[in-house]
Amino acid sequence: MLKPNQSSEPDFEAYEIAQPEAAALVESLRAFGYSLPTAIADIIDNSISAKAKNIWIEFQWAGSHSYILVKDDGEGMSDSELFSAMRPGSKNPLTERSPKDIGRFGLGLKTASFSQCRRLGVISKRKGNKEVSRCWDLDYINRSGEWRLLKEFSNGFLHSLQDETASHGTIVVWEKLDRIVGSAKADDNSAYKRFLEAIDEVREHLGMVFHRFLEKSTAVKMWLNNRKIEPWDPFLKDQKFIQQLPSEKFSCGGDTLSVTPFVLPHQSKISSQVHKMAAGPAGWNAQQGFYIYRNKRLLVAGDWLGLGFQKEEHCKLARIQIDIPNSMDDSWQIDVKKSRAKPPGYLRSDLKRIAKLARSKAVQIYRHRGKVIARHTSQNFVFLWEQKNRHGKYYYSINREHPVIRETISAVGKDVLEPVLKMLEETIPSAHIVVTSSEEPEKIAAPLENSTYAELKPSISTLYNSFRKNGYCFEETIQKLMVIEPFNSRPEYIELFKCEVEVKDD
Repeated sequence: MLKPNQSSEPDFEAYEIAQPEAAALVESLRAFGYSLPTAIADIIDNSISAKAKNIWIEFQWAGSHSYILVKDDGEGMSDSELFSAMRPGSKNPLTERSPKDIGRFGLGLKTASFSQCRRLGVISKRKGNKEVSRCWDLDYINRSGEWRLLKEFSNGFLHSLQDETASHGTIVVWEKLDRIVGSAKADDNSAYKRFLEAIDEVREHLGMVFHRFLEKSTAVKMWLNNRKIEPWDPFLKDQKFIQQLPSEKFSCGGDTLSVTPFVLPHQSKISSQVHKMAAGPAGWNAQQGFYIYRNKRLLVAGDWLGLGFQKEEHCKLARIQIDIPNSMDDSWQIDVKKSRAKPPGYLRSDLKRIAKLARSKAVQIYRHRGKVIARHTSQNFVFLWEQKNRHGKYYYSINREHPVIRETISAVGKDVLEPVLKMLEETIPSAHIVVTSSEEPEKIAAPLENSTYAELKPSISTLYNSFRKNGYCFEETIQKLMVIEPFNSRPEYIELFKCEVEVKDD
């Protein structure tokens, strides 16, 4: 224990340099958890920060000799700037940055690249300067045991790229793609197919993450294997029936962020092509929730941010845009990959309130649509319980013609089920129901009041399959489900089921 006047500070004159072991640390830097799309997006961040107007991404298949190239027409770098950019931890995240800067840790170029390949080469040219280049080769670092950043390349491949640079710009090349193609041979069709699928995933991801940069005709343009990348707007702002709820602004320490909820149109209000596109890379259900942007760059694409909400089918039309400045990186716990964020505690109650409103509006759209379908059906309502009169007294009987009961009788046999139905009918607590409903009517729950769609879906699905098996067409089956008790009290659930079946069939 320290004495009252004893300093807790260490002796800064007594120290030794504990330099990280190069081979061990560089392999550890590969384990940040990047996917190929998030890694490519991190490289694109550097191009945008360099004020590039055009960015070209190229995937070239050659088995284990395949490579990925990202080229831009940005400002480029001088020799000293490139050396700094290639050094791990080239930026201190605590250092004040330009409000438009979309980087943070000074790790992205290295960690993103190392996560996918074992050789990273960069060629850059600033206007009026000579062309410069550097290369990290992880196998060479392992052999040398030192942080040896190569100035020249032994292979002619990277040299041949130098002619492609214009008066200014940067080229990033990934070789030895062990995490993407491994040791595959050039004629390995399965590996080639996976390579092509990876290209599609990257295209979708970049169109989503950078859609606000791509949307304006004067903004950034990107090409992937000579095909232009189109923006994906999660909020369908160009559609007539989109609902934009009021934006709210929140201040903290002189900084301001804005939150804008959107409720997307019901499937019936947009074309099938727009509906398919609006599902996004992950699908309708997965894309609901908050979308967090920092300087127009999307960080989180559809998440309820641990606020206690689940991704539910009837809330999938709710998407909420949050714009934060880069000065809030620390309070939002932005990670190195720029693919995760956590709201600060002082905002959680407000974000939860806004989320409840957006989810409620989304549910209303489905509920309204379900009721419209129910009103237009020509079917008579089918009730589970029937009121009857015997010797001048009322009693309640289970309707044997209700589809669920009829299907169950068919499955287990009348001799087995009939005694159970009789017992249920004879033991209804009628007196208790009458007393409770007269004394505390507000405490009587409505049918399916607290039931979720997920809980009811198995029952709906079973009944749907039964009708289809008995020869009813899709539309007839949906109409019957709309009028069968207890589903008639929640027509929006039938509408949800209808949409799911239609999407699955497509």
